[in-house]
Amino acid sequence: MVRMSTLDEVAALREALAEAVRLQAEAARRNEALTGELRVVRTERDLLQEKLNKLTRRLFAPQSEAGVVPQKDLFFNEAEGLAASTEPAGEEAADDDKTTTVAGHTRKAKRGRKPLDPALPRKVVRHELPEDQRVCPHDGSVLREIGVETSEQFDIIPQQVRVLRHERVKYACPCCDGAIRLAARPAQIIPRGLFTESALAWIATSKYLDGLPLYRQAALLGRFGGTDISRNTVAASIVRVGQAVQPVINLLRDELLDSPLVFGDETELQVLKEPGRSAQTKSFMWAQMTDGSGANGTGPPIRLFAYSPSRSTKTARELYAGMRQGAVLMTDGYDVYDALAAEHKLVHLGCWTHCRRYFNDALQALPKDKRGAERLPARFMELIGKLYHIEAQARRDKVDVNELGRRRREHSVRVLADIEALVVANLHAVLPTSLLGQALHYISSQWPKLKRYVEDGRYSIDNNVQENAIRPFCVGRRAWLFADTMAGAHASANLYSLLQTCQVNGIDGYRYLRALLIALPSATHPRSSSADLNRSRATLRAGHR
Repeated sequence: MVRMSTLDEVAALREALAEAVRLQAEAARRNEALTGELRVVRTERDLLQEKLNKLTRRLFAPQSEAGVVPQKDLFFNEAEGLAASTEPAGEEAADDDKTTTVAGHTRKAKRGRKPLDPALPRKVVRHELPEDQRVCPHDGSVLREIGVETSEQFDIIPQQVRVLRHERVKYACPCCDGAIRLAARPAQIIPRGLFTESALAWIATSKYLDGLPLYRQAALLGRFGGTDISRNTVAASIVRVGQAVQPVINLLRDELLDSPLVFGDETELQVLKEPGRSAQTKSFMWAQMTDGSGANGTGPPIRLFAYSPSRSTKTARELYAGMRQGAVLMTDGYDVYDALAAEHKLVHLGCWTHCRRYFNDALQALPKDKRGAERLPARFMELIGKLYHIEAQARRDKVDVNELGRRRREHSVRVLADIEALVVANLHAVLPTSLLGQALHYISSQWPKLKRYVEDGRYSIDNNVQENAIRPFCVGRRAWLFADTMAGAHASANLYSLLQTCQVNGIDGYRYLRALLIALPSATHPRSSSADLNRSRATLRAGHR
């Protein structure tokens, strides 16, 4: 009996041990599962915290992308700062007064404000002594004028509103009733319209250059003119003007697409009344520009805007149709442009500013005490800053494109190799959905386009000039918020194109638009003679140039 009891105990112990091993294995599996779930939860928490930090910074933090100190020194350094670091510090260097160098010493130049534009009209206000004060107190002789002392002030005359009354004279034969004639009225951009060409040019310039919405302009016109003017009347007139200038936009687009280097971008636009779409649906304003139009790239710079309900490849094909093979296209990483470049056999460049922005977002999403220079986003930003430092130094030295290309091959290529090595080492070690992972995958996918700018000194390192060109539209959009109709969106795109092109060429947008609106009816009027039509076309082309 003792032996049987011992055997039962051994069997029971074995069963207990097996059960314990099973429970331990089950506990280990459960612990591993909980550990994995905790890791996922922590990862999701970190990703959500990154998004929250990014949105909070976008709402409340300064918009400057200056980061760690090394990057700030390399990327955002001003020429004045570099000059100050190379000059000896002292009382003379700290003085902001302009100086004039004279043999033997340095003399402070006479201080004063800048002279006013000599092209401005001037009204002379003459101040003379009263008659009883034009007598010498010593000998009683009458004082004679020997000169004048002048000073100038900037004066403003508020908008002057007037009415042009057109009187068409009637003529008749005194002997019979068969020869009654009426003097013709010159063709107008809006037949029987309320506003003159000058008024239309002023309204368009105020909205598309000064960002003044039409309802405010209607209130101003009512205050100046003493008559209530409907905002709908103003808006309808601007739409008609925007449609009328389409031939000039076509000429500009032909010149832009023929240029060797084109910049492209797009931004959102809300149009309230689009068939088949809700008012909240986002549409897009496409922007195209070049700093040297024409086949040889020596023509004037051009800025073009075009409205489209979509951001599709089809829209891009329509806007870039006719761009010559071998031309250069600079864009961000939107994949529609990749298809466009492949179809037209274009040299496609990537934008380093967009690339840098991804790393800046990843860095700024970190807590403040973890944004040191040793962090991976900061290391990328430092290397990108070195690329921009090379570009900035070349601009300060005013080198030509050949020398810029040589400097890029000598210095920038090595920095690009360091960036590429850093990408390869960390691309698969970071969570792809994190901000840093998105930055790494962006630079990896765009790398062939990003490194291509070093091949030619004529290529641009980024798309900043396009972003600067599109900024006036974005600033104006904050004032007028949306377009009411598709026709209004197209008109706005055309008028933005003309006025921004005028501005970049140093042309007074109001005067150009006024002259254009006066000339256009003669160029398109069906009863114009061939001589008048050719003369009007020449005027338009001269104005375009």
